[in-house]
Amino acid sequence: MTDFPRSLLEFQQRFGDEAACAQYLATARWPDGFVCPSCGGGKAWPLETKAWTYECAGCRRQTSVTAGTIMHHSKLPLTAWFWATYLMATHSNGISALQLQRQLALGSYKTAWLLCAKLRRSMLAPGRSPLAGLVEVDETEIACRSKNDPVTGGGGRSHQGKMLVVGAVELQDGGPGRIRLSEVSDYSSTSLHAFLATNLASGATAKTDGWSGYPGAVGITHRIDYGFQKFSKFTNDFLYFNVKRFSMNIIVQVPH
Repeated sequence: MTDFPRSLLEFQQRFGDEAACAQYLATARWPDGFVCPSCGGGKAWPLETKAWTYECAGCRRQTSVTAGTIMHHSKLPLTAWFWATYLMATHSNGISALQLQRQLALGSYKTAWLLCAKLRRSMLAPGRSPLAGLVEVDETEIACRSKNDPVTGGGGRSHQGKMLVVGAVELQDGGPGRIRLSEVSDYSSTSLHAFLATNLASGATAKTDGWSGYPGAVGITHRIDYGFQKFSKFTNDFLYFNVKRFSMNIIVQVPH
């Protein structure tokens, strides 16, 4: 969308009902008019028995304006999807599933949670480039006791009742830039090397606190800085603010 709504009022005016949302999807899918995905025909008519679905006049193939999107076969109205997308894209500090449930008057927390999860996955740029240059890398633990974990224990260095997360921050002009976060099963070289291979470009320099699991990653220069132990304060605050939201399945806008 090149002409993104500049205010809540403008968004509401443009996407105030199902028809407006469906028309936007149809225009985005077929900017030059309907094209059948099966036969390439350019003539179709809307079906009265299926919402926002067109039937090709040539081959009779039926195509919904939501086909191939995360909205397809959803029981939620299009307006709920559009509003959820707008709220996630414009909340600078992120929006939780609970907040989304309240603001959109969704029937259950589970619905809001699934909506957040689907939108989060769809917002990832599939062709995004890996982090390059100097990258600070560190690991942390987030309290996250599952129903299978005992109610006691997990103190000290135990991983019981904790989510293990590795984070990387690309340093740009002396400050934090793009970030990558991933849950790992442990802090072994196998897990950490896999994280580095997936998220750092060949030739990048990984700056760490000297944990033994980092050295030896193929194509990555390892730089130890015993002095910083954890990330620099600004980078640390920036990254682990996002780590906490990552663990709660909350979207936070960060550069791709």
